[in-house]
Amino acid sequence: MNDNLDPGMLWLIFGLLLLAAELIAPGVFLVFIGAAAVATGIFTWLFDLGLTFQLALFALYTALAVYIGKRIYAQPGVDESDGTLNEWAMRLVGRKVTAVGDFSHGEGRVRLGDSEWNAHGEVEAKAGEPLEVIGVDGTRLVVARPKALPPTA
Repeated sequence: MNDNLDPGMLWLIFGLLLLAAELIAPGVFLVFIGAAAVATGIFTWLFDLGLTFQLALFALYTALAVYIGKRIYAQPGVDESDGTLNEWAMRLVGRKVTAVGDFSHGEGRVRLGDSEWNAHGEVEAKAGEPLEVIGVDGTRLVVARPKALPPTA
């Protein structure tokens, strides 16, 4: 290895290579590691640091960059702990709907927003009656009468 090559410069080159790799194969993760390597390179270039401290600093900067990136790129309103991420229809549970027509034998249609859905449930509802989605069964909503609100004190 060339003794004239400064460790800080190596970190900067490594960081720039990672940033370039992010452009070639975007995944929005190499950018954080690349930024951490660049920050480590600048710090190492300014101060003469040993390899152990450089690696520890890189790990710290990487963790910090990933944390900040997660905060920046987090989608507001999306709860990542929600197990229904790929089951979008389950997000309708709890929504209020209106019966479009009279239910017959627990089967009917409801309006949710600007759409009509087939629905079923253990309910005999009249047209215009409010209902609540309590589940999803394939492409049909499972509905029930809304729970009464507790009296206010």
